[in-house]
Amino acid sequence: MDHGSQQPQTQQMPGPFPGFAGPQGSYPGQHPSLLRLDEVQREIATLGPQVCTYSGLQSDREYKRLERDLTRLLLEVDKVETEGRPELQQARKRAAGEVEGLLRYLEGNATHPSRLAIEELTQEAQNLLNEGVVGPFRQGQAQDAFEISEELVEAVQDVAMRMAQVKTGGSVPLRKARYKALTRICAVQEILEGRVRTHMLALPLSDETHEAVQRINQVSGARCQEVALLMGLSGRDSCAHLARILTELLVELDALDVSSNAAVRNYRKQVVEEINGLLKHLDLEGEGEDTRRGRVSVLREEVLRHGAAGQGTELQGLLTHLDQVDTGRNPCIREARRRAVLEVQALITFLDLWEALGRRNPGPDEPPPHAAVWRVLASLCDLQAQVLGFDGKRADKSYMVLEELLTKQLLALDAVDPQGDQGTKNARKQAVKHAQNILSYLDMKTDEWEY
Repeated sequence: MDHGSQQPQTQQMPGPFPGFAGPQGSYPGQHPSLLRLDEVQREIATLGPQVCTYSGLQSDREYKRLERDLTRLLLEVDKVETEGRPELQQARKRAAGEVEGLLRYLEGNATHPSRLAIEELTQEAQNLLNEGVVGPFRQGQAQDAFEISEELVEAVQDVAMRMAQVKTGGSVPLRKARYKALTRICAVQEILEGRVRTHMLALPLSDETHEAVQRINQVSGARCQEVALLMGLSGRDSCAHLARILTELLVELDALDVSSNAAVRNYRKQVVEEINGLLKHLDLEGEGEDTRRGRVSVLREEVLRHGAAGQGTELQGLLTHLDQVDTGRNPCIREARRRAVLEVQALITFLDLWEALGRRNPGPDEPPPHAAVWRVLASLCDLQAQVLGFDGKRADKSYMVLEELLTKQLLALDAVDPQGDQGTKNARKQAVKHAQNILSYLDMKTDEWEY
């Protein structure tokens, strides 16, 4: 939002409310009403990002807090006296409109049919776990006395498939809600499948086998309830709390002396591996953001602003890091990682071309067709910089201009006659591939990815 050249410049926040980028400075003058409205705008700047990323339901505590704070702000705006002055009326109207917009956005996402469908599928998965895993255990059955059947695994898999098909319409809160729910369902599915694979093992052992077995059985039994808790967590704080509990169980298992009995050692090893599996899936809650944000976007801005400056090494390191991201069975994380890899590769190819153009020192005997290819590559370098910084939609005029200019470069390359020179042929082939990759990258940036 631009309030004039004398106002401090702030970075706009992505989302439906660009005015929430931060306080824009005091309103002109020192009128008490304007100062109060400026304070309200500062509170809006704090609440705006929270609203725009909230992914819960109306019954959640966080929703009620946000709704309460926004309603309070709206009442405070209504109390501001305008004294009939147009500038005060406009300022109050603008503040009231922003608060009302946040309230509508908050309620709209929390009550959206897709959000309710996500919650319904999550509840269905919880019911399956309660009936097939937690219930039998709480009724006193030992872990080997009831089966985790193939039917239960298939039922959970069916819920995961339906969850992946829920449409979000590009809404960040809805995507976030679906991602969290799908991550947990996929985690539980993998854990259940692991239990099916090990069902034929003679476990758990009898308490009389070894003095440590009773405690191992207790820890293993607690893990059954942790699987159900995994599906019922409401936020990252809850995930962190559960992770601490599981870590404490690992420490307790590690302290048990089972060196004298190989069977007990193997039993403890299996329980430890299953707890580590749960911890891994708790970590997946943050993996999706790890593949999409952070250094990739920061490096892109640095490259476009300052040039190469040694960023290639860090970009290669990011590729290695992304290759190590565990996607589990979650299509959200898998697709996020694929896109992040393409983002890094686009930056690397841009830097490579930029450096190659800087090192280029053609001789007087360079074939004209070869020089023509390099002229096209120079144009492609400029266009790729614009594509890397593009943040619009396919319907935007700037998108259509970029697409048209890139297509013209392909036509220019097609018109180059190598005249039998193999070096020119190879250069033209690489230039064509580079132009096509830029077009594909531009297409990916504007395909309204659902996850």
